[in-house]
Amino acid sequence: MLTSTANPRVKRIIKLNKKAAARTAEQVFVIEGIKLFMEAPEQLIKEVYITQSIYTKYISEQNFSDPQQELVNAKLLRINYEIVSDDVFARMSDTQTPQGLLCVVRQRHFDLNGLPFAGNSLYLVLEDIQDPGNLGTIFRTAEAAGVEAVIMSRGCADIYNPKTIRATMGSVFRVGFAYVDDLLFTLEALKAQDIELYAACLDNSEYYDKLDYRRGTAFLIGSEGHGLKEETKKTAKNLKIPMGGQVESLNAATATAILLFEAARQRRT
Repeated sequence: MLTSTANPRVKRIIKLNKKAAARTAEQVFVIEGIKLFMEAPEQLIKEVYITQSIYTKYISEQNFSDPQQELVNAKLLRINYEIVSDDVFARMSDTQTPQGLLCVVRQRHFDLNGLPFAGNSLYLVLEDIQDPGNLGTIFRTAEAAGVEAVIMSRGCADIYNPKTIRATMGSVFRVGFAYVDDLLFTLEALKAQDIELYAACLDNSEYYDKLDYRRGTAFLIGSEGHGLKEETKKTAKNLKIPMGGQVESLNAATATAILLFEAARQRRT
């Protein structure tokens, strides 16, 4: 059992949670909780750390009270795990209420050529989304709406930030994504694949529910504070979401959800 915060492995986990450079150097990230543990593909999991209470509930318990306990038990027994004292685990955890299970997981990486492109698929392009929670929520929404892949500018938050990972609720393991150095070049490449680009902005825009998204479509979403850059908007048809009251704009994740689910609705009919 790990019982000291001075242990090098404990210090390493803390560093991986806090430092993107450390995650990049090792090409790993940290996930917490039973749900994300069960969502993570086994081949990506490198290390597992659990508290004594998790060990008791999911491993040493002989009479499991629900089917999930058996599934968690089976997965834990297939992977090497380390038991950690509660106080040390609290230091390793990135959450205020630790759930007692933490994993080090290998990162997934895609380049643009490795992403799937099909004639009528749905894509999402993000420019400089700064908030990790927003980015994670957008990924979860993208999966639910049937997005084929998410493309991000280098100015976007780190997909492997712990807050982002928690907000994805496991979608990070199932949605293809790529960071690109030249977003404008990438947008031209999408258009060359006969994918229609739609930029969410207020300038010279049509209402989003008046447009047809049943062909290959990519929605462009800009940063929370500044929206899309002018040169980005010029690559696409501009659309907007009608709003009442004195509201001028919506949260990036909320706007993304509205647009993606309109596209999903049209594709069902």
